[in-house]
Amino acid sequence: MTPKKNDLKMYADIYRSNLMDDVIPFWMTHSPDTEYGGFFTCLDKKGQVYDTDKFIWLQCRQVWTFSMLYNQLEPRQEWLDLALQGAAFLITNGRDSEGNWYFSLTREGRPLVQPYNIFSDCFAAMAFGQLYKATKNETHKDIALTTFHNILARKDNPKGAYNKAFPGTRPLQSFSLPMILCNLVLELEHVLDPALVASTIDEGIHSVMDIFYQPEFGLILENVTPDGKFSDSFEGRLINPGHAIEAMWFIMDLGTRTGNTALIEKATEITLKTLEYAWDPAYGGIFYFLDIKGHPPQQLEWDQKIWWVHVETLISLLKGYQHTGDPRCWHWFEKLHTYTWSHFVDHVNGEWYGYLNRRGEVLLPAKGGKWKGCFHVPRGLYQCWKTLQSIETKNKDIAYQVN
Repeated sequence: MTPKKNDLKMYADIYRSNLMDDVIPFWMTHSPDTEYGGFFTCLDKKGQVYDTDKFIWLQCRQVWTFSMLYNQLEPRQEWLDLALQGAAFLITNGRDSEGNWYFSLTREGRPLVQPYNIFSDCFAAMAFGQLYKATKNETHKDIALTTFHNILARKDNPKGAYNKAFPGTRPLQSFSLPMILCNLVLELEHVLDPALVASTIDEGIHSVMDIFYQPEFGLILENVTPDGKFSDSFEGRLINPGHAIEAMWFIMDLGTRTGNTALIEKATEITLKTLEYAWDPAYGGIFYFLDIKGHPPQQLEWDQKIWWVHVETLISLLKGYQHTGDPRCWHWFEKLHTYTWSHFVDHVNGEWYGYLNRRGEVLLPAKGGKWKGCFHVPRGLYQCWKTLQSIETKNKDIAYQVN
């Protein structure tokens, strides 16, 4: 199955409109804290604030989003102003005395939860790296660089003193950080030493595609032993389809960056294999967690349908189609687009619901909270819109050459 002549423009218009006319205005209207700075992310169905705690990784993600839009789409001052006010709040309140980023703060900026989660640091580096592109402010560059090097220093033990596991009994390495570094290194390429960029890219590709990808299963595991082997345990059997598929479009971008077409084709194949494995045949949508041996997962939310899993999969399918022309990518894109637009998108109140039950009914009506903020949806809409435009341009070029 391949797109009909007008399909690409139709879909591109849908994603552009949802981003520009709905999602971004929703966050611009309801999220900024004009009194203390930063952003509210706990927004109900209509965008009203229901909790004022501020979660560092979501603050950083929103700074990144508005900086990215300013840099890549249009230099609107209102977008840059929002990014700057969020960054100012983070600079003042976001880190402990050793430069580690807290997990959460009160509305006023007082620490609530210690910096146990290195993903706060990852998204801080992303945010200030993207903001530096817009401002050329050396403070923003220094924060991005210092944070990135701190991540590298902590990557072998990301949680440090906050690690609950007893040392040595069942050591496991997690997929999350290597996956994020594959994207983060491209985000920060403009401020990093080229040799560090190259080594981080090589290490990221090796980790994702040679260690966590298990050829005998054809799938990516969420946790493996330190030497990359399968662990027959709850954590070792865990499949996180969203993480695996999101990582594949990061890998496709790295393949594009390095000119490695075989890598792109492999990432496309893993995307399709994971989607086929994780698709709910009864109700549609993608399962949140699975056990690779078919045992009951320990996560009680395993069968929920989650917003970010679906939007990241849409990106990977479109990029896979863009690079390989595999008709399976387009078939799955249309199928997943139909599910996503009929279940997650709130056509009345704006933005997307985040959490559905297995049947696809809205489980939580909130538009944001502790885990959902202004990031996956706008980034996904932007990526899909621009990838659809690239496919359309590529098709026109091919048609021109044929004629």
